[in-house]
Amino acid sequence: MTHEDTTSTPTPSPENRVNPSDSDDGGPTAPSDRIVALDALRGFALLGILVINIWLFGLPTIASFNPALYGNFTGVDYLAWLVSHVFFEQKFVTLFTFMFGAGIVLFLESKERKGQPGRRIHFARTFWLLVIGLGHAYLLWYGDILVFYALSGFLVVWVWRWRPSRQFALGAVMFALPAGFYLLLGIGYLSLPADGRAELEDSLLAAFGATLSPEREIEIYQSGWLDQLAHRVPLMLEFHTVGFVFEMFWMLGGLMIVGMALYKWGIITNARSTRFYRRLFVGAGGVGLGLVLVGVWVREAIAWQTVPVLTLAFQFNYWGAPLLATGYLAGIMLLCRWLRDGMVVHALAAVGRTAFTNYLLQTLLATTIFYGHGLGLFGQVRRVELLGVVVLIWALQISLSVWWLRRFRFGPVEWVWRTLTYRTRQPMRLEE
Repeated sequence: MTHEDTTSTPTPSPENRVNPSDSDDGGPTAPSDRIVALDALRGFALLGILVINIWLFGLPTIASFNPALYGNFTGVDYLAWLVSHVFFEQKFVTLFTFMFGAGIVLFLESKERKGQPGRRIHFARTFWLLVIGLGHAYLLWYGDILVFYALSGFLVVWVWRWRPSRQFALGAVMFALPAGFYLLLGIGYLSLPADGRAELEDSLLAAFGATLSPEREIEIYQSGWLDQLAHRVPLMLEFHTVGFVFEMFWMLGGLMIVGMALYKWGIITNARSTRFYRRLFVGAGGVGLGLVLVGVWVREAIAWQTVPVLTLAFQFNYWGAPLLATGYLAGIMLLCRWLRDGMVVHALAAVGRTAFTNYLLQTLLATTIFYGHGLGLFGQVRRVELLGVVVLIWALQISLSVWWLRRFRFGPVEWVWRTLTYRTRQPMRLEE
């Protein structure tokens, strides 16, 4: 895995940079040397992720994997699920994972230009990402993705110099492996007798973390922090070991490597033509949306049987999500060209520049609303009402992000992360 990339990285167009100043002072990249389109895309992805995470924050686990098994699933609540599933589920985490992979290449290229030991610094910053992620996962919320990102980041870095075509091929193959496993599992399920099907369903739900009845899970998360911790720790240990080795690395690692290729091709940095992005928006977005909608029809056709939903019907969204996410990517690139000085791009970029802080803030706000150490509304809020909570959190985060960056260089968690990585206090206020 030492193949040298012989393809040059396209230079982002000037309108997508803010005061380019490729600093060679040997320190971390200055906030002024940023690609606006990347920040806007990151902010867009971060906000969209909450639409799906809110189900994990506010409802028992089974409601996320098979919504027909918990709560009202008719009328506006069904519509809330439908909109979330079609336009958000897996699409925004896919975008965010593309961004993470692209960010690795961008970071290492920057360090290489400055003559810094990029890979060593990458391992240092990934180590601290892992530490923060472990605290987030075990102490606050079982839906954390930072640990998976960090563990994958230690491994995918070894292909950052590959040609983008090789990266794309490897990433696609890795991403396909979990889908292939679930496809075989679903086909095997259909050949089993009734008692065998019931046993497989129980095993699969346990693997997804749905080991408790909804009533017991509600009781735990409406209780104190220690009771939540006792339930969360063994679940996290299984996710971070078996779950990572057999599924999460292949899915997330594959998307990260695809993100590296998208960066090198100039797609994710707004370096391609407007015509290219228009075609990508319509083509990838249209095909992806079509696949996801077929998947909804299949779920209804099989009457929401749990194992077929989780292994067969999910395939349509699994493959449709990267395509629709790519369509979203193209749309944000076009938005940054047409409205690059507008309020929307400015707001999205502010959220993107403080994405680490905002990700953890979403957890603090949501667990305070839903868990027993806060308002204790876990399992008490309808799906459509959960989307209202999302809008409120969005409004708060956008406002805070814009306000904060008028005064400071980085988000507070970003500042801590940089300071730990470089082992020296980073300037925080804009006048420093």
